[in-house]
Parts: sequence; structure tokens; C-alpha cells
Amino acid sequence: MNTTLSALHAAARSAGAGEAGDVTVAGAAGSGGDFAAALKGALDAVSARQDHAAQLAKGFELGDGTDLPEVMINMQKARLAFQTTMQVRNKLVAAYQDIMNMPL
Repeated sequence: MNTTLSALHAAARSAGAGEAGDVTVAGAAGSGGDFAAALKGALDAVSARQDHAAQLAKGFELGDGTDLPEVMINMQKARLAFQTTMQVRNKLVAAYQDIMNMPL
């Protein structure tokens, strides 16, 4: 379980950690917070990243002065964060199924 959480933190750092949404994930997990709080923080950070990318894209489409490279970089960061979240979910489901299939 610690390897999954550390993989989530490493992916968050490589996807551009240090923004406001990522601080809650590191704070909840680093201070001995429960796993549910860390997971909720990670999901909130991914959602915030997707919302920010969508706002930038909308601003570019409306001609608000947002440049295309910034929009594309933020869209790719949001996509990477979502894909990482899906991979962590898949690992958690696989771990749960392995535990449930263990003989008593």
C-alpha cells in the first residue's frame, strides 16, 4: 500500500506538483492522515487541474489573450494527472481483488 501511495506522490511531483491542489495531498499523507483523506485530496487536485485546463482552453477559444502553448501544456498535465489517477485506481482494485481471493 505504501508503494502505491509513494507512486502517487511521485506521479504528482512529475506532473507539476507544487501548485495549490497538490499541497493537500502531501500534507494529508505526510502528517499521518488516513488514506481516504489522501485519496480525496488527490482526486480534488486532478479535478482542479482539469478545470484549470478547461478554463484556459475556453479563454483561448474566446480570444482572451491566452497563448496556445500554455493551453496545450496545461491540457497535457491534466491528461497525465487523470491517467495516473486511473492507474492508481486500477492498482487498488487489483490489490483488493487479490486480498479477497486469498484463502482463509
